[in-house]
Amino acid sequence: MKQSSYVSSATLAIAVGVVSAGIAWAPAAIAAEVKGPKIKWDVSLWGKKRAFTAGVEKLSAVVKEKTGGNFNIVLHYGGALSKSRENLDGISIDAFQAAMFCNFYHPKKNPALMSLTMPFLPMSSWENNRKIRDAVYSHPAVKKELARWNAMTYTSSYLPQYEFLGRGKPPTTLGDWKGLTVRAGGGVGRAMKVIGATPTSSTATEVYTGVQQGTMDAASFPFTYSHVAYKIHEVTDWFTSNLSPGTSDCPVVFSINAYKRLPAQYKKLLMDVREGVIKAQIQAYIDIDKKNLPMLKAKLKEVRFSETELSKFRAAAGKPVIDKWIAENQSKFDAKGVIDTIFAAIGRKY
Repeated sequence: MKQSSYVSSATLAIAVGVVSAGIAWAPAAIAAEVKGPKIKWDVSLWGKKRAFTAGVEKLSAVVKEKTGGNFNIVLHYGGALSKSRENLDGISIDAFQAAMFCNFYHPKKNPALMSLTMPFLPMSSWENNRKIRDAVYSHPAVKKELARWNAMTYTSSYLPQYEFLGRGKPPTTLGDWKGLTVRAGGGVGRAMKVIGATPTSSTATEVYTGVQQGTMDAASFPFTYSHVAYKIHEVTDWFTSNLSPGTSDCPVVFSINAYKRLPAQYKKLLMDVREGVIKAQIQAYIDIDKKNLPMLKAKLKEVRFSETELSKFRAAAGKPVIDKWIAENQSKFDAKGVIDTIFAAIGRKY
């Protein structure tokens, strides 16, 4: 027991040598850029690590680094904490402190956020994609509805445009979609219904089996990362590359209660690193496209629609679908205001 009360000369010599070599033995917290208490946050995710999760992975890593491990944001994949359709419910009861969720998994829980599933929104560039989503998150109707679930948005996952992968005879005209069962939620599903398809809003993890077993003919996902992440290309014959009917929205949200409990320096840190998180998220999609697109072109038949067909699709399923959505929701919240916000974000009028 006596030996534990002093440091031997040999141990001291080693320590001096290590320090002189430039290796810090000091605890991580001492070297932290942002000092504070030990806090652990759990994040509920589904599926595996993929481009979609690059943003929260960056967030977790940089916060841990800058706090010397004191603020630890732990990522739980595979629905380990909650089913994908129930992440908002988990946030509402503080079962975990952060989560990702997709709006079209539960339209009635987030009706104003469903605006971002409307077809043919002007998100043709990453810059517009970001401006529009960020503006919608700031709209009072969206903030109010998420607050009912104890949720506040941190960032979007900035999903790219959707395309379809399918089995059997590829559709090359709008008429070819008639009678096909397609995985397409929200406004994208409504747009496909206009041209005769039957939409279903299966969760991402259910799609492979659905396509494989023939209960759905085609599946829309953010292109290209999601199709490949869920291996849809393994059970399909063709893909569309320029249909781009729209997208959805799957934000990273924090529990309002958990955020309020954070010390001021940790709140500031989360906002300070946000720009880097967003850039990492978008870059992940760009990088994976460089790998996925050549593979898809080599394995599957690429379907490109003529400008005439695309113009017909936009005319039939663009503004008419959005106008109908506004009419259905205007009495519940400022639906027209949300749509106006989308277009105003990039200097346009609806």
